[in-house]
Amino acid sequence: MKKAVFLDRDDTLMAANALPPPPPPGARGDVVDPSLVRLLPGAAEACLRLKHAGLTLVVVSNQGLVARGAGTIGTVHRVNRRLEEFLGPGVIDAFYFCPFHPKGATAGYSTEHPWRKPGGGMLSAAAKELGVELAVSWLIGDAARDVDAGIAAGLRAERCLLLGPGMSIVEAADQIVGSV
Repeated sequence: MKKAVFLDRDDTLMAANALPPPPPPGARGDVVDPSLVRLLPGAAEACLRLKHAGLTLVVVSNQGLVARGAGTIGTVHRVNRRLEEFLGPGVIDAFYFCPFHPKGATAGYSTEHPWRKPGGGMLSAAAKELGVELAVSWLIGDAARDVDAGIAAGLRAERCLLLGPGMSIVEAADQIVGSV
């Protein structure tokens, strides 16, 4: 039974909303320039603790910037590669992202999609493809939609950890490692 930790990307592992927004049609939180990738405090340490505990680490991220026309699938891959450089090779086992957004303007991506959080489709697909058991897996995110996605995919609510006051990513990792 393979256990995973699903990690939101923006404002969980790396800064996004604190960055200046890209030019329109970009929006606050869209990271389109890999040179702007900055790990949040404790992100690397937390990921290493989780990895050393034998967990599969999967980044799951809404990337509506593709639908809005602020970037491309290639843009998302470049930012993900830069994040991976900071975290170290092999720390993240897989990256999944949803380029769809119902208010987008890019043909083919301007729609709702089951992968878009708060839907659980992205996590369910990752679990199936990676052989992960959702019932014993975890999620760490910075927004209610992250927690909702975990629950929608079949994670137990108490295994969906919301970062914020009283819960840093290092504390979340310690809680998970302490239960493995």
